[in-house]
Amino acid sequence: MPFSRRDFLSTLGVGAVAAANGVPLHAAVTPPEHLVPIAADWDVSWADRVTGKVRGVFDSPEIHDGAGMFRAIIWREHHKAVYGTPIEQISSVLVVRHAAISMVMNDAFWAEYKLGKAEKIKDPRTKKWIEVNPFRAAPADTPPQWAGYTLEAFLKNGGIILGCNMAFGNMVGMVAEKTKLKE
Repeated sequence: MPFSRRDFLSTLGVGAVAAANGVPLHAAVTPPEHLVPIAADWDVSWADRVTGKVRGVFDSPEIHDGAGMFRAIIWREHHKAVYGTPIEQISSVLVVRHAAISMVMNDAFWAEYKLGKAEKIKDPRTKKWIEVNPFRAAPADTPPQWAGYTLEAFLKNGGIILGCNMAFGNMVGMVAEKTKLKE
């Protein structure tokens, strides 16, 4: 059963009242019984890694030059700079879905399925369609102040990335079409 808007608002309201009265939020927002996984078909272990005192979720439905990823990284850096919160106490979750799903595909997939051309992303040096995932890792000659703005660096520093299963189905469809196999 999906988590309804009403359940969400109820949980949010209970959490707000509890927080205002000094009750620890983790005690106030225990998930409803119908949200406890009963099957191993889905990996929801990521939720157990959202343990920071400070938590943020960033939605990335479009690539927009990696804006969702940059927001998730910059928010964490700014929170540390403004409040002095250690990075390990900040849980930042990036949800990659819809048209942004190619951001989480590996370099081989980008090359094989010409995602640079499909996403209209050119290599700034060669002016040709990029052949590797430009969001995965920084090229060797990237200035140090920009090297941490990648998916790999985000993960290395405790970030969590979720890829939408429905959007991933589009990538599976590309493979099925090219290989003449059923999805």
